[in-house]
Amino acid sequence: MTPRYADLRHVRWSAVSRRTWTLLVSLGLAVALGLLGALATVPYVALGPGPTFDTLGVVAGKPVVDITGTRTYPTSGHLNMTTVSVVDNVTLYGALALWISGRNELVPRAELFPPQLSEQQVEQQNQQMFRDSEANAKTAALRYLGYPTKVVLGQVIPHGAASGTLAAGDRLLALDGRELHSSRQVVDLLTGSHPGQLVRVRFQRGDAPPREAAITLGAGAQSTRGYLGVGVTERPEVNFAITINLADVGGPSAGLMFALAIVDKLTPGGALASNTFVAGTGEIAPEGKVGPIGGIPLKMVRAREAGASVFLVPADNCAEAVQRAPAGLQLVRVDTLAGAVHALEEIRAGQQPPHC
Repeated sequence: MTPRYADLRHVRWSAVSRRTWTLLVSLGLAVALGLLGALATVPYVALGPGPTFDTLGVVAGKPVVDITGTRTYPTSGHLNMTTVSVVDNVTLYGALALWISGRNELVPRAELFPPQLSEQQVEQQNQQMFRDSEANAKTAALRYLGYPTKVVLGQVIPHGAASGTLAAGDRLLALDGRELHSSRQVVDLLTGSHPGQLVRVRFQRGDAPPREAAITLGAGAQSTRGYLGVGVTERPEVNFAITINLADVGGPSAGLMFALAIVDKLTPGGALASNTFVAGTGEIAPEGKVGPIGGIPLKMVRAREAGASVFLVPADNCAEAVQRAPAGLQLVRVDTLAGAVHALEEIRAGQQPPHC
């Protein structure tokens, strides 16, 4: 009988051993999957509501929009610019948690960090776009207020038609004898030109006397059109300074709110926001055109949480904004700086501004 009992014990121990190993293997797989989900990153970045700053207010002890050398006027209320936060190196579980939260969006990483560019290059591009938005906001605001502007070269393309003759920062005074007052004029005057055509450019470098040069137009994207090979922009011609003090922010979407703050501080007779908490977003061109931006649902969420009751929306973003607007946030449609100022004046007067 002993051998029979010994066989039974062997069978029982074998069954227990198999169950133990099964549990251990299952536990090992669960741990491995847990570590994989917690540590392995996915090719996405998470976008969320970012900080919001009052362009009429103070950050780190300095006015966000500081105007010196001329008279400014009291303001009230808020004109908040809005941002989107970016979370990189998102893990699998992190991405799932962010998606479930409903406050974040996941987008392919390549959309924000093109593989052909380093992270440093992307950061430099974002900072340059922010600096350009500051410059455009100043120009748009001062043009709206009637101050004169000058046409300057933002860049000269290497090996382009004007390379070696013109330089970034040069002021363009005339083209083929026609005085220049806007960057648009340069484009219009070159429409109908052809590669190889000779044009006369009158320009000024710094405080040196104006001079004139003959430049042979080159070829470009449109093979039948002549190109000067420069990037043209406008700068205010004023004897006072406008400084925007806001670090660690990138991209062009704060331009509209910066321009409104400048207009507000330089305009007598009542504040634009008039004790109303206004937030908004939008890229702005030197001539005052307001362009669409990304991430508007996230910006509206943060604006409403901060206390905004009015949100200025670029006209081309209205369809998206209406679908995801937080409760209690009035959406005002704007397509130009002048239109945005007029809309705020209507709100102040108790009238109904254009809406999305």
